[in-house]
Amino acid sequence: MSQVPIWFERKFEFSFPVKQLPNLCSRLRGTPARLEETLRGRAHKILIGKPRDKWSAQEHAGHLLDLEPLWLARVNDYVTGSDQLTVADLTNRKTHEANHNERPLDQILTEFRKAREKLLKRVDELDASLFAFAIPHPRLKTPMRLVDHLYFVAEHDDHHLARVWELVNTAR
Repeated sequence: MSQVPIWFERKFEFSFPVKQLPNLCSRLRGTPARLEETLRGRAHKILIGKPRDKWSAQEHAGHLLDLEPLWLARVNDYVTGSDQLTVADLTNRKTHEANHNERPLDQILTEFRKAREKLLKRVDELDASLFAFAIPHPRLKTPMRLVDHLYFVAEHDDHHLARVWELVNTAR
């Protein structure tokens, strides 16, 4: 049984200062390397194993890639001053249909690294005043500053990294 808390049951506190932005960006920049370190060199059978018919480690990696367009769209919501952040597909249809277990792992990892670099490049281009601007999150029903959104992304990354770690280390 997984020790990783269920994502949709998580509660978030967004009370930290905007000046935490460099730390968050560093964390986000490190996700591709942490994912690669956890997955590379593992037996294919371990990478695609689906305990209790849940996602495999490779599908979790693919899911991180699948959500990069959402994170970027939400950054752009702050730029355009949207009334609400872009809504996520809570069924994760894209991940379920992507057949990530049939793709080469290196392709998923390379695409994820490129997509994350694109997100962080966009963030680096923004005016500092935008990071304190808040927009309601559609599921959490709470205002999120742009810096909170980046924290949310980092927490989502860590959630899936923890699950991947469990999967590849309990499959032995």
